[in-house]
Amino acid sequence: MMMMMMITPKGAGKEIHAILKQTLGEFALSYATIKNWVAQFKSGDFSTCDAPCPGRPKTVTTPEIIDQIHELILEDRRISAKSIAEQLGISRERSGSIIHEDLDMRKVSAKWVPKCLNADKKRQRCQSSEQLLEFFRRDPNDFLSRLVTTNEA
Repeated sequence: MMMMMMITPKGAGKEIHAILKQTLGEFALSYATIKNWVAQFKSGDFSTCDAPCPGRPKTVTTPEIIDQIHELILEDRRISAKSIAEQLGISRERSGSIIHEDLDMRKVSAKWVPKCLNADKKRQRCQSSEQLLEFFRRDPNDFLSRLVTTNEA
């Protein structure tokens, strides 16, 4: 049986917040957010889309850009983040962020090195997986009989 609740216009925000708290518990939106939304709806703004934000769109950190930066570093471990930014047409801050956070690399003796070889290992595993997928696509029936696995010791 579905329970319907009537929400009065005056206390709409409080009632909505109470319903959400009851349903979602600690994951419910804050009362301030709900109060703001109710005010927007009352003023006639029924849009559910985000308002355009000022500034440049944040589309720089894509897997393609990350791979391009990684390729540049593998070609020349002494390349600077500024040079990478200039070559790819992104900001110096963004290139540094991708190098440090996404590729998990740092400069040691003027060379970029992986902190824990995470990005290199991920790249090698992706390449191996793509090769295995290609072998499977060529001959799916004979794939498993030709596959040899070992245990790393």
